[in-house]
Amino acid sequence: MLTIEQAQERMLAAAQPLAGTEELPTQAGGGRVLARPVVALVDVPPLDNSQMDGYAVRCGDLGQIPATLPVRLRIAAGQGPSQLPAAAAARIFTGAPIPEGSDAVVMQEATRAEGENVVILEAPKPGQWIRRVGSDIARGAVALPAGAALRAQHLGIAASVGVAHLAVVRRPRVALLCTGDELAMPGEARAPGRIYNSNRFVLTGLLETLGCYVRDMGIVPDRLEATRKALEDAAGDADLILSSGGVSVGEEDHVKAALAALGELQLWQIAMKPGRPLAFGRVREVPFIGLPGNPVSAFVTFVLLVRPFLLRRLGVRDVAPKAVPLRADFERAADNARREFLRVRLNDSGGLDLFPSQNSSLLSSVTWADGLVDLPPATPVKRGQSVRFLSFSELTGPA
Repeated sequence: MLTIEQAQERMLAAAQPLAGTEELPTQAGGGRVLARPVVALVDVPPLDNSQMDGYAVRCGDLGQIPATLPVRLRIAAGQGPSQLPAAAAARIFTGAPIPEGSDAVVMQEATRAEGENVVILEAPKPGQWIRRVGSDIARGAVALPAGAALRAQHLGIAASVGVAHLAVVRRPRVALLCTGDELAMPGEARAPGRIYNSNRFVLTGLLETLGCYVRDMGIVPDRLEATRKALEDAAGDADLILSSGGVSVGEEDHVKAALAALGELQLWQIAMKPGRPLAFGRVREVPFIGLPGNPVSAFVTFVLLVRPFLLRRLGVRDVAPKAVPLRADFERAADNARREFLRVRLNDSGGLDLFPSQNSSLLSSVTWADGLVDLPPATPVKRGQSVRFLSFSELTGPA
């Protein structure tokens, strides 16, 4: 079996960038990935401006503190340029342009108004409370690189540098199929021995969160010919074929044989728990990923392997989920021969509680949990020790 790092490396090496871009209004770019860099059309800020409500002064006009100056100007945000008279102060508000001749702003709390004068109670230093032109982003600089996954703050940056439209990578097309004679859909009559198909809903939700177009291929019967036909149909216009179930070694598991007949199996089985039976290869020239059928296994392998693969195809470079060290408020024996991903929940004291059963069929454990503990093979967990925590907000969010 491959380690999860070996599997990730092989899969990411095969994740060719998607061809094709879309032009969107900046406001509509959330959740998409930039195809081209955003270059600043203007300086941010576009002029020297005040960080505070207070008084703009010329430091050389101040002698002994406290010092009294007449207030000759009143400057609000949005006004045009002005000139500060000699030996005078300007009443200024946050975001207002610094008047020519001023070299500092004294915050309102360090002053006292006396009629048409202001008393400066603290000596300012040159440059104090002044935001300089271009100090955030200079005109012509790359404000956002290609491959940036766009969130609200990125859209704000693009708007701040004057960019009205963004070039984004087109949405991936994913053909999704679920194998298994035991599967039924909610709302259908369920015969004895059949179960409702939860994987179809979990995987569709995860794919759509990443911005994918999902072509639902339905439930595929546990027969080799049916599996081959479904894979062949899925390859027509997909960027990825994703399946759940049928990738183990049972007599009713036909994905591996169908894949070998239609394309190539490049890896199979990973030394991880849950999620050992995972297939990766291609059908015709379309990448294929076959996930396990157990719902937790399908979920975990998606967030750790499928999601990074899709992000890389979108042009995102940093696709590895970020782990944080947190305290384990549980104990666990070193009985894990494979690398294990434990379902855990944050508690009120900042530690992690363990779901009572780590059985891969218990989808309720994933809704209970806040994330996964990444546990190396043959590693015990003692109460109070630091463990690697992978948050579901990191693993299941948009690009």
